[in-house]
Amino acid sequence: MRLPQLEQAWAAGRLVPLAGPGETAPVVPASLEQQLGPGVIVGSGGSMGGRRWCVQPLAHLQESAAATGRWLAAQGFDPAACLHLNPLPPHHVSGLLPWVRSRQWGAQHRTLAPALMRDPVALAEALPTAELVRQGSVLLSLVPTQLGRLLADPAGVAWLQQVALIWVGGAPLSPELAAMARQLRLPLAPCYGATETAAMVCALTPMRFLAGELGCGAPLDGVRLRVEAPSGALAIATARLSPGWLEQGALVPLPRTADGWWLSGDAARFSDQGLQVLGRLDAAIHSGGETVFPEQVEQRLVALIEAAALPVAALLLVAESDPLWGARLVALVRLQADSACEPVLAGLNHLAQQLPPAHRPVRWQVCASLETTMAGKWQRQRWQQWLAGQLPGQHLG
Repeated sequence: MRLPQLEQAWAAGRLVPLAGPGETAPVVPASLEQQLGPGVIVGSGGSMGGRRWCVQPLAHLQESAAATGRWLAAQGFDPAACLHLNPLPPHHVSGLLPWVRSRQWGAQHRTLAPALMRDPVALAEALPTAELVRQGSVLLSLVPTQLGRLLADPAGVAWLQQVALIWVGGAPLSPELAAMARQLRLPLAPCYGATETAAMVCALTPMRFLAGELGCGAPLDGVRLRVEAPSGALAIATARLSPGWLEQGALVPLPRTADGWWLSGDAARFSDQGLQVLGRLDAAIHSGGETVFPEQVEQRLVALIEAAALPVAALLLVAESDPLWGARLVALVRLQADSACEPVLAGLNHLAQQLPPAHRPVRWQVCASLETTMAGKWQRQRWQQWLAGQLPGQHLG
């Protein structure tokens, strides 16, 4: 459904399912529309799969947009005078909210085709920097994969330098990308949110980011965060939590603690700099007596690969059982076109020796189809299942 059609559906009190390409939208019971009023039903898979259709009333989306607008105003922006550039798909909450924000603030909104984010030269031609400057305060929402592609090309860097504020979320921002952005004085605002929270619930201000602070900053208005003991799970309390998931025509309430908090499934900690997300609890492994978060190891490996200029286009770590260690990491890699497999794997083996033993992949598996979703997320369960159907790759011991 196109965004103007969505607005018409909301005016009619509709609860609209937003299905992505190749997906079948769920049937929405009339009783649920009568109960909740206008809104959306958005697919939420998380990093480990388990696709669910998350219900978000329009009022929750509007509350989220209002809180983001107040946060923006505190940074010295007039939300109504901004242009929000949006390269994220509208069937994800991260791509829907930029439009909802612009609609509520009375601001401009412009959709960017995903293909442009893979071609910085074409992006600069489609939306020249001179036009960005004329627009005034330009806002941009990105996932780290998109940011990395733009930073890898001088045309992408020049284009980003004309943007007034860049929200980066959906996946952890690697230290290497953060360092590049700081060196270029890019106004990044790393943020955290979920489909169940109607997108962003906390963000680090660009001023604090450029000063070298880490993490995702402080909660937005109307949001409380805490870390549950002993699990380390990030818990969230806000009035804009989803009422639940649609399953077989019925609303399954969102699980909450006895005092009303929702457990996100992400491990986190708080410091004097704010929230720091460690990784998915359901992706963490126990290897040789150590708890290992694959996302953090991926960031380190990607940094080593980029520094060594190895032709690796994508990398993902998944786990397999090990009788001695409990579990070990296996690295799936997609090589750049026309790359010789054996020398690259040998180079990866050499680089991995710089990591602690529990962080070193026990083997590497070339996967030509390895890629994230359109929103920049890894479907780890999907690739875990893919690995289970493959013959063993190169063992690194």
